[in-house]
Amino acid sequence: MSHDGRKTRKLIKAARPSPWLTTLSLLAIAVLIGLAVWQVQRRAWKLALIDRVEARVHAAPIALPPPAAWPAITAASDEYRHVSITGRPLNDRETLVKAVTEEGPGFWVLTPILRDDGTLVLINRGFVPADKRDPATRADGNTSGTVEITGLLRMTEPKGGFLRDNDPVHDRWFSRDVAAIAAARNLGAVSPFFIDADATPNAGLYPIGGLTVIRFPNNHLIYALTWFALALMLAGKLFVTFGGGLFRRKNRRNSFVHEGAGETAARGTGSDAGTIVEPT
Repeated sequence: MSHDGRKTRKLIKAARPSPWLTTLSLLAIAVLIGLAVWQVQRRAWKLALIDRVEARVHAAPIALPPPAAWPAITAASDEYRHVSITGRPLNDRETLVKAVTEEGPGFWVLTPILRDDGTLVLINRGFVPADKRDPATRADGNTSGTVEITGLLRMTEPKGGFLRDNDPVHDRWFSRDVAAIAAARNLGAVSPFFIDADATPNAGLYPIGGLTVIRFPNNHLIYALTWFALALMLAGKLFVTFGGGLFRRKNRRNSFVHEGAGETAARGTGSDAGTIVEPT
C-alpha cells in the first residue's frame, strides 16, 4: 500500500464518529422529535381550550350553580363561564387588590355579595384609579340594595401576584385570593371562586367593569417547527458524516495514485517514467 493510500485510510477512520457519540446523537434526535410531537399535541389542546372559553364568554348568562355544586367547579370546566347573581353588596367589607389595566394602574374592588340563601360570593366590581381608592370618593357607585350582576366566573388566585406576596396584616393585596380575603374580612364561608363583573356602567362611573383580559399564548407551532428543524439538522449531520466516509472509500477503489519514478523504479516503463499503482 502506498503512503498516500495509508494516509487517506487514516483520515477516513479519524472522520468516523465514535459509537458513543453516534448513540447520543440518535437519542438526541429521538428526544427532539418527541418534543416536537408534544408541542403539536399541546397546540391542539390550546386551540380546543380557546374554543371552549370563547363559547362560554359569549353565551347567554346562566344562574350561578347552587352551593352543593361549588366543590366540583374547576378551571377546566367552568372558568370564564358567563353567570348572573343576585344579592346585597356588603360595601363595608370591600377589598382593594393591586391592578394594572388598559385604564392604567390602580385597584380591583372586590365586594362580597350576600345572597338570599345566606351564601357569600366575592364580586370583582371593576377597576378604580389610585385617587378613587377611598370609598367616599365613589359613593354613588356603592349601591346598598339588592342588585343583579352578570359577569365571568373566575377561579381564586392564591399565594399573591408575580413576585409579590399578599400581606393581609397590612391590607396589601396583589392577587384575588378568595380564602385569604374572606379570612381577613371575617366573612366566614364564601364561594371558592369570584366573579368579574361585566361592563354594565356603575353610577358615578366607578368601579369600571368589563376589563377581564382573556389571553392564551399559543406559540406551540413555532416550538414544534423549531424542534423538528433541530432534529433534521442533527440527522443531516450524521448522514454527511457516515455518507461522506462511504463516498470517500468508493472513490478510493475507483481511483489511481501517481508515484514518482524513484519510488518504484523496478516497475517503471521507462527511464524517466513514474509508476501507475492501484491502491489496495
